[in-house]
Amino acid sequence: MTARLFGGISGLLVALLLATAVLAGETSGLPLPRFVSLRSDEVNLRTGPGQRYPIDWIYARKDLPVEVIAEFEAWRKIRDWQGTEGWVHQSMLSGRRMMVVIGSQRPLRGSDSDAADTVALVDAGVLGRLLQCPRNRDFCRVEVGQAQGWFKRDEIWGVYKGEWIE
Repeated sequence: MTARLFGGISGLLVALLLATAVLAGETSGLPLPRFVSLRSDEVNLRTGPGQRYPIDWIYARKDLPVEVIAEFEAWRKIRDWQGTEGWVHQSMLSGRRMMVVIGSQRPLRGSDSDAADTVALVDAGVLGRLLQCPRNRDFCRVEVGQAQGWFKRDEIWGVYKGEWIE
């Protein structure tokens, strides 16, 4: 009876330890690299994976797309559209897919064609939400402010060349 009780308790302890490790933010098991966005208007970018590492930069732009390039426990190493890299806590990231216009001012098109009418001219650095990137297409449908339209993939940062979003 005592051996069964001890075996049951030790099994329960192992299960609790495993659950605690998962809740504490072990690596996600999600593919690397991947795009996510910043959850808050103030996100500390650290030189290493932990609070003991100094803050290298403070992001002040909620919804900025970033690329997760490594994971360590509850910390994610990210890279932004300008190439800056560092570590942030996983709680400061969101799975919401966003994009940033790169290069120069770009036409937001009414459909996924070079010949489509221009809905708006959008400056470099402007953020928008990725709505759709059809398979085998060069365009992604986005929302910028109140406008929806299409950008070529090479006009934005936040989606991989062959990636599709439905």
